[in-house]
Amino acid sequence: MLTIGTTMTKRKAAKVQKQAGRAPRAAPARAHYHHGGLREALIGATRQLVMERGAENFTLADACRLAGVTTAAPYRHFRSKQEILAEIASRGFDELKAEAMAVIAAKGAGTLEALVAMGQAYVAFAVRETAVFRLMFGQDPALKMAEDVAGTGHDCFAHLIEQITLYCRKNRVRGDALEIALRLWTFVHGAASLSIDKDYLEIAPQLDVNRLIANATPGLLAPAPRRSKARQ
Repeated sequence: MLTIGTTMTKRKAAKVQKQAGRAPRAAPARAHYHHGGLREALIGATRQLVMERGAENFTLADACRLAGVTTAAPYRHFRSKQEILAEIASRGFDELKAEAMAVIAAKGAGTLEALVAMGQAYVAFAVRETAVFRLMFGQDPALKMAEDVAGTGHDCFAHLIEQITLYCRKNRVRGDALEIALRLWTFVHGAASLSIDKDYLEIAPQLDVNRLIANATPGLLAPAPRRSKARQ
């Protein structure tokens, strides 16, 4: 009787379940991470959400759900969502510098070809990693001023100045390397911003941005003309 009753109860439950259109589901298992794995999982999940939704359109709880951890887990490594975003922005500068170093290794340190390729790689990074690029460059002023972000950003720019200094030495160009770097960066960053905002498509849909950078770079590397002294 107990066996028959139990079987009937199971059948009845299955029938009710089927009528309701709900198939039994196992509860999602919590992910288990080894030491250090949790931190990387949270960074990876947050970066994915930044790329999918934008930095302002998700919560830390969303990142925890994507990583498969409890909402208390992040506080072992980060005090807030802002700290994770700062880590992502800082790593973005590291990635940008690594790509610059790769093209320098291929084209030669301090060469015109390397500086052109650096500018092209900069725009390519902005187009490929648009959400991270926006995060790196002032989407959130407080984030931009975070110590790690500012540090890696300055290091990335210092690398450009170093290459321009080598270029000037090799080509006997007299000029302030910082000023030349600022001139070049202003142009390339503008090209990157116009590319990701699709402004070029509106005005010049056939534009080859890589060619634009290649044609403009030699002039941007030239020393600024001396100002003539005003007559007394």
